[in-house]
Amino acid sequence: MGIKKFKPTTSGLRWAAISNFEELTKDRPEKRLLVPRKRTGGRNNRGRITSRHRGGGHKKMIRIIDFNRDKLDMPAKVVAIEYDPNRSARLALIQYADNEKRYIIAPVGLSVNDEIISSKTAEIKVGNTTTLENIPAGIPIHSVELKKGAGAKIARSAGNSCVIMAKEGNYAHVKLPSGEIRLINKECVATVGQVGNIEHETISIGKAGRSRWMGIRPYSRGVAKNPHDHPMGGGEGKASGGLPRSPWGQCAKGLKTRRKKKWSSKYILKRRK
Repeated sequence: MGIKKFKPTTSGLRWAAISNFEELTKDRPEKRLLVPRKRTGGRNNRGRITSRHRGGGHKKMIRIIDFNRDKLDMPAKVVAIEYDPNRSARLALIQYADNEKRYIIAPVGLSVNDEIISSKTAEIKVGNTTTLENIPAGIPIHSVELKKGAGAKIARSAGNSCVIMAKEGNYAHVKLPSGEIRLINKECVATVGQVGNIEHETISIGKAGRSRWMGIRPYSRGVAKNPHDHPMGGGEGKASGGLPRSPWGQCAKGLKTRRKKKWSSKYILKRRK
């Protein structure tokens, strides 16, 4: 998990900083755990662009990841650590005692030949999955469920982790990566440890071409457009006045878009801001 930099022999390499992928132990994915990824170019079923600046990019296959860890009380062995082009975290290929293979999110410290298990009474060890009731406060966890049996939803990207602050009644007070403290049922499961590939945030794309490889198309600043194209457009010279807004007038900074009567608000003890 190191960062590789280059001599500035070209403009694209001058600022580039990429992962050296030294933690990977396998360069080909497991074929049985792959499904094709359909590319939409940001268009909906009517052919209209609903997500701008998407298109092109390299072909990718989706890795089927076990976010439920529902094979209880059966030990599994880590076979390989692999790359996933669809996410910032690395994947761990595990093989159960019945020879079934599955992908999971690879936490920091998990290596090949380690043995892990998913159980309500599992040992508090990196890679093991157990209920929040069984995990002590202060231990870093990831791949946390919000609803029992719904699969991991929280803390799945590189370097992320949650912490149990306290337990009260049927709920645990869990501090999320954003700083929000939320009530989560103690019967929900989580995996012990912090998500790997911590240095992902220091990666620098380096050139526009790499963005195109990832399927990100160029976009123009609002202040560079004409008034009939954008609310922030127009003006003499390099004028950039007015409030930051989207092309359709929606305020882009500071506006709270969460519904005031959302059903899950009662589970939030402390907001992230």
